[in-house]
Amino acid sequence: AFCPFSQIDIIRNTTPADHEGHVYTFRIIEYKEGGRNLIVSRRALQEVEQQARAAEIRQSIVPGAVMTGRVASVRDFGAFVELGGGIQCLLHISEMGWSRVADAAQVVAPGQEITVKVLRVEADGQKIALGLKQLSADPWSTVPERYEVGQLRPGRVTRVADFGAFVELEPGVEALAHVSTFAPTGRAGGWSATVTVGTTGVFEILSLDLEKKRIGVAVVMEGLVPEGGTAARQREIAVGARLTGKVERHEAFGVFVFLASGRTGLIP
Repeated sequence: AFCPFSQIDIIRNTTPADHEGHVYTFRIIEYKEGGRNLIVSRRALQEVEQQARAAEIRQSIVPGAVMTGRVASVRDFGAFVELGGGIQCLLHISEMGWSRVADAAQVVAPGQEITVKVLRVEADGQKIALGLKQLSADPWSTVPERYEVGQLRPGRVTRVADFGAFVELEPGVEALAHVSTFAPTGRAGGWSATVTVGTTGVFEILSLDLEKKRIGVAVVMEGLVPEGGTAARQREIAVGARLTGKVERHEAFGVFVFLASGRTGLIP
């Protein structure tokens, strides 16, 4: 009998060599010339079994359930994971890790078996969202105990936007160095030339918003990092202190002077 390769398996990414030497049960789908010309299908039997399993598996797919599945395919926006019975669900790239994931293929691969958590079930069970990062602790859960305003921490610039630079302080904890915290250069957007993706350095915590999971930081200029301490301020700014600064901009009501990263003064 002859079995077309498209009928050998319900899984699409196999090769003929994967099936050589195996004993399978087949269904005859074409009978010709008195049995001398037979076309058979293993996939036809698999699809029947799959449909029977799908109804049973759907009962266990509920929000919060932890299940094991097989990665069916990987796309730019995430991966499709089969939980069994032909039921494919979406594992979005944003749910793969607490850190920003740029390429889903660096996290999962077709055919890989992974454990996931069901996040949402919508459209009468036809749209199922999965999560991978939810199986590990959220790094933000311990930020209140480990971070404080004035603290100095190492970080790495992950992306640059018009309004500032995003800085990864640790996997899953990202902060924003607003454009206003950078030293003036005398030209619009000139600050972005001083920071590029991948740049590492020391950053001071300027603000913490635990509810919105936002951290404001400013880069600490070279030579101003104190030895051994992480809570020291870049520069002591107090009434009566004499400071050197750089004119940032002129307004009708006065002049703004950049004193240090994240600190600007006003001369009325």
